[in-house]
Amino acid sequence: MIRIKCITNIIVFFFLPLTVWSQEDRILDSLNNELKKTTNDTLKMDMYRNIGFYLQNGKLDKALFYHQQQLAYAQKLKMKLYEADAYQQIAYVTVQQYQLAEALKYYKEGLKIASRSNSAEIGWGFQNFSFSKSPEDARLSITGMIHFEISGLYQESGMFEQQEQELGKALRIGEQLNNKKILSLATRNIGSMFLLKKNPDSALKYLKKALNYFENSSYTLGVGLNHVATAQAYTLKKEYDSAKLYLRKAEIATIADNDLKTLATVYLDFANTFQQSRNLDSALHYAFKQINLSKSIKDDLRLGFGYTQISSTYELLNQPYLALEYLNKGKSLNDSLNKAFTNKLMLLQNAGFEEQMRLKKAADDQSAYQNKLKTLGLIGVITIFLVIALILYKNNRQKQKANKVLESTLSSLKSTQSQLVQSEKMASLGELTAGIAHEIQNPLNFVNNFSEVSAELLEEMQDEINKGNLDDAKEILTDVLQNLEKINHHGKRADAIVKGMLQHSRSSSGVKERTDINALCDEYLRLSYHGLRAKDKSFNATIKTDFDTSLEKVNIIPQDIGRVILNLLTNAFYAVDEKKKSVLENYEPTVSISTKKVDGKVEIKVNDNGNGIPQNIVDKIFQPFFTTKPTGQGTGLGLSLSYDIVKAHGGELKVETKENERTTFIIYLPN
Repeated sequence: MIRIKCITNIIVFFFLPLTVWSQEDRILDSLNNELKKTTNDTLKMDMYRNIGFYLQNGKLDKALFYHQQQLAYAQKLKMKLYEADAYQQIAYVTVQQYQLAEALKYYKEGLKIASRSNSAEIGWGFQNFSFSKSPEDARLSITGMIHFEISGLYQESGMFEQQEQELGKALRIGEQLNNKKILSLATRNIGSMFLLKKNPDSALKYLKKALNYFENSSYTLGVGLNHVATAQAYTLKKEYDSAKLYLRKAEIATIADNDLKTLATVYLDFANTFQQSRNLDSALHYAFKQINLSKSIKDDLRLGFGYTQISSTYELLNQPYLALEYLNKGKSLNDSLNKAFTNKLMLLQNAGFEEQMRLKKAADDQSAYQNKLKTLGLIGVITIFLVIALILYKNNRQKQKANKVLESTLSSLKSTQSQLVQSEKMASLGELTAGIAHEIQNPLNFVNNFSEVSAELLEEMQDEINKGNLDDAKEILTDVLQNLEKINHHGKRADAIVKGMLQHSRSSSGVKERTDINALCDEYLRLSYHGLRAKDKSFNATIKTDFDTSLEKVNIIPQDIGRVILNLLTNAFYAVDEKKKSVLENYEPTVSISTKKVDGKVEIKVNDNGNGIPQNIVDKIFQPFFTTKPTGQGTGLGLSLSYDIVKAHGGELKVETKENERTTFIIYLPN
């Protein structure tokens, strides 16, 4: 009893907040000495778990070692609940190291164990997993937490549909147990999902509910992130004082928990909020604090975000050289991270190669099929980058011609003015390149990840077949088929992006002809509406038209202008449908189109009473690849292409909007 009490006191002392990292080695040495003296394997296992859990905040390699020791002792003692927990903790650390495929494998192993009703038959200290002493409650609690953490992994991968499914599973378990910890975390992340959809009001609803769960629970480690998300929602609403208030709360909470990664996020959000409220000195102050903290905890991802934030602030301060300097730092760091991530994927591909060579002929055929898919994928990647290179080459040639004309007309400007023009040119080219890389990389990541996971599943299926476990093999086969469907889906996404890019860059071969604008608008209005109705029978909207019958025919390429009108109408119907989904009652979705003659030009207006466009992104909507739609629902090329078509006709495309009320796109064409 004296030995157990001594160890317990050390564990309690260990979890007191540490403000100086240099104390860590001394405490770990002391605990390791106690571990060597302790002969009770159960106590050793629990100590390994607790030490690893603490080290997860910034000391990932050490944390991984201690959780691996926890796993070894749990397997030795046949304590399944601790084994499932060890897999969960190892997976959590692996996610922080951005080894997502490995993390998913560990999570599934932990979930497989915890899902068995007898996994809590042998246990010790069930209160480690649940506020209840019931073994069944402990089992369900760890199952709920694994589902919650898997949802975070899917968020890191950009798989938002799967993230929502896993959050739903966690939430149901939390409600079943009335477990405030699971309820607070799951509800908080649902609120964060609404933030990604640019719906701050719904986000605040869930975040306030999550805060209530936190305040009525003894679990407080996640409240800092809840305050951060709440502040981000208020920033979206442009209520900057409220945003700063919650960031102050988040700062206090994260310092108290020694949660340095979240604290770095707090400083970054402070910088962004001050920048949006045009307090640029404070924005720089917090951005530099974020950079210093990210360096101290060796978090290169957040460090890259900090460099980008400083660059945008210097740009607003009209200091282009400093802006370009920090933009290059951020880009260099991001390139380095991408390269490291690619190397990890290559190591993952090579793992188990020797084992694959010993498989039977059926497995060899499957492996050959997978290699064929990878080869086709590589060919697709090369083709895509060739297309990108051609587009960049064409754009660069056009810019060079434009620069020559500009130089001939602005020869009297000072040398400093010429340098600023060149800096702006390079920034624009960098933005286009980053947009293309991001849009192409997203579906390709899905294809690569699902291909890798499918290969591992096929290996596992072969093992199950060899063991005679046909039922397990069939379940794995189902997962493989689902993965192949997803590979096909995201391959088509990449194809759609490339086609949009080609369409964006080509010159129209159509011939201009005298066209009745009213008839053209009416035709594409019905085409857009009935096209959406064919996809979604529940879709309805009020349509209003106001055509000026005195308009004369206009000399245009009807197919191209029709494409513009169709795109604007489709966006309008999408906007009112999205608002209808978020508004419970007293809302009538309405889309209107009108024509008239203004100052010798033909004016076409497309209006909707949807959610409008936030003022902070209005200037970006005509940029290539910029979209407000969720991932997978838009390439971000529609408005950019429409803008170019109207401009090629000697016309103008403008937008007028009021957030949460309406959006109006106006086309002006020469008569």
